[in-house]
Amino acid sequence: MVYKGIERRACARFEIPGATVSYKKIAIFKSKKEFDEEYLPVVNINRGGVLFLNQNRLSVNSKIDLKLSIPEESHPLALKGRVRWAALNVGMSYKYQVGVQFDPYGEGKGENSPDVLKKIITLEKKYLKSE
Repeated sequence: MVYKGIERRACARFEIPGATVSYKKIAIFKSKKEFDEEYLPVVNINRGGVLFLNQNRLSVNSKIDLKLSIPEESHPLALKGRVRWAALNVGMSYKYQVGVQFDPYGEGKGENSPDVLKKIITLEKKYLKSE
């Protein structure tokens, strides 16, 4: 058996069939007004981040704004985060997998809304497969 290290995630990952994400890069001096990509497939999500597929490689540590669209939901969830890793998705239609860590939740500037966390917890209860 191959040792894969310690699982660092405190929260369980789960899949939401049909979930998609859009993003825009945040720069210090200028940020795009429009989201770069639309309807990129979400592989999995948890309270702390999201893994999605992309045609473009995103730079590690770059800040991004996300819109997470969930089937049966009328409005996408708005989240802020940071790219923690990007890897080739060999032999697949999307070239890259991108892992994003969400910024902290709270009421402060630059934080994600606690209401979004509540929604993610609700989705977790709905979609997390019991093992």
